[in-house]
Amino acid sequence: MSDSGKKWVKEDPERDGVYWPNENMKERAWLSDPEIYEKARKNPKSFWAEKAKEALDWFKEWDEVEEWNPPYFNWFLGSETNLSYNCLDRHLEDKRNKAAIIWEPEPVEEKERVLTYQDLYREVNKLANAMKNLGIEKGDPVTFWMPLIPETAVAALACQRIGAWHSIVYTAFSPDAVKDRMKDAGSTTLITADGFFRGGKTMKLKEKIDKVLDEVDAENCIVINRAKTDPDMKEGRDYFYDDITENEDAYSEPEPIDAEDTGFLLYTSGTTGKPKGIKHSCGAYAAQAALTTKWVFDLHPQDIFFSTADIGWITGHSYTLYGPLLNGGTTLWYEGSPYFPESDRWWKIIEKYGANVFYTAPTALRALRKEGDEWIEKHDLSTLRILGSVGEPIDPDTWNWYFEKVGEKRCPIVDTYWQTETGGILLTSLPGIGPFIPGVAGPAIPGIQYDVLDATGEPLGPGESGKVVQKHPFGIGMLRGIYEAHDKYVEEYWSEYGLETYFSGDGGRKMDIEVDDQPLIQITGRMDDVLEVAGHRLGTAEIEDAVSELDEIVEVAVVGEPHDVKGEVPAVFAIAKSGNDTEEGRKELEKKIMDKVRERVGPVASPGAIYFVSDVPRTESGKVIRRFLKGLVRDDELGDMTTASNPGCLKELAEKVNYEGPEDIVSFTT
Repeated sequence: MSDSGKKWVKEDPERDGVYWPNENMKERAWLSDPEIYEKARKNPKSFWAEKAKEALDWFKEWDEVEEWNPPYFNWFLGSETNLSYNCLDRHLEDKRNKAAIIWEPEPVEEKERVLTYQDLYREVNKLANAMKNLGIEKGDPVTFWMPLIPETAVAALACQRIGAWHSIVYTAFSPDAVKDRMKDAGSTTLITADGFFRGGKTMKLKEKIDKVLDEVDAENCIVINRAKTDPDMKEGRDYFYDDITENEDAYSEPEPIDAEDTGFLLYTSGTTGKPKGIKHSCGAYAAQAALTTKWVFDLHPQDIFFSTADIGWITGHSYTLYGPLLNGGTTLWYEGSPYFPESDRWWKIIEKYGANVFYTAPTALRALRKEGDEWIEKHDLSTLRILGSVGEPIDPDTWNWYFEKVGEKRCPIVDTYWQTETGGILLTSLPGIGPFIPGVAGPAIPGIQYDVLDATGEPLGPGESGKVVQKHPFGIGMLRGIYEAHDKYVEEYWSEYGLETYFSGDGGRKMDIEVDDQPLIQITGRMDDVLEVAGHRLGTAEIEDAVSELDEIVEVAVVGEPHDVKGEVPAVFAIAKSGNDTEEGRKELEKKIMDKVRERVGPVASPGAIYFVSDVPRTESGKVIRRFLKGLVRDDELGDMTTASNPGCLKELAEKVNYEGPEDIVSFTT
């Protein structure tokens, strides 16, 4: 009997807006007994060791489960495994002809591609051999600037097979951003595509990156000829993917990798201009990705998993690529835009392939909601069983629309909280246990301990806002440090409450509802100088550094300004040199700022607003008081304005941003 259209949730008769799994979901779910929280809480090390053995094949088992030297920790010491082997080889006996990746290209005249586990295995092995022939070895960093095409999965798995670690850069980032990340990692190999398709346009990559390759002294550039743009190719450095793999052997021995060897780097924005290279392990990361995919999305072998996340983000790593394949599932990929050729692109894909799990970001949902419900109503989405949200807190209005229109009030919404640093989902309500509440992430998954603390480190009660932290023992897939930056690692995550408490940088509050003594937590947003733009983390300092390169700019400060669709966008407060104060001069400089940010950081960081001002609020020591700027663009309370050495500038700023908040700035500054 088909599960299509079956109801999986029921509303709590005693609490409005609270939903629980019904008997259908409880019977089907991998986890449905709340007692698992207590079991994991009693002995978390034993719990994770048991589950890791279930999740992966290990070439060699560990001598010790965990080693804890604050603020560093290691899991499964002495063990060996291989992520590529676990995604492919072990599934061949019974899933050889099962679809591993279904890929939907953007051009409507192109046919979809389906790679079975056997197809993917063959391509990965051939590329692994080709990479070894180019001199790429275990422990070498390999940078990707790749779109969401099947060869990106092949390349990532080939790296894992030979023990090289990948560093994938989102294609919306600029070539300069790629260069910075290659230099930081010491990478001399780039894997890219000639181009790809998005929104009806051909996005050229190889042409844009050529200058960077010269600047970083690249030794190898492997190019997938996706868009047939006939790019320039430098002999001895540039190689077409098809040319180097065509005659390769279809088997490459999977390299035994120590569980704590680096599996990949993923750069994320920090509070300085330099992006942070987050280090993730091989074995423990893979176990966490496998288990959270299975538990949180209730993924079964026959399911089709549709994560809309690009491979350039951690969600793309853990849940578009590795998680589904580690579980022997089918992952559904697409190229291009959700709005092209029409605004029902995603709904059409769900209907076409009968997707069972759909995982996306609130920003995308808000944008599609604006397009109108008629685009959804044209399609049969009855195969959906689980809906997921990721990247930022989901507001209750969007949650309810998602639940009612996309899931037709049948599907639980797993509102997942996690970070690049955590490697996988660590806070959410589980499909077979619940509850599901609009705007509330849920409890920590079994074996993990989250809390909300005040400024002194004391736990807060329900309804009180504070700082979201994780306590030891930490998630097995957590970051293993920042590449070549011990001091930064300590400063970013372990300085707020000491070396034994991980501070997420996010604010939150506990709810007055628990699951087996586990409090549900609502995430309220970032508390540092990192923006969440359309679910993507961007450092304000990185944007400020880009704008500061312009000769016309004396000083710049960037904060996040609320946006109906993207959540927030960069708002630039710029002090320009004299001579740029005419209307024509401001327009020209505004364009220069926009172009510079796009060039140095990427289109995703494009400012939503640029304000030319004579000054910005500062402390007596000259430090910019960003909380005032944030308060102004958010129409919030500014607090004690006497802390500014130059409070008079607040009047000008309030007029510039049309401040409508509660503060009587005019009265104060006069």
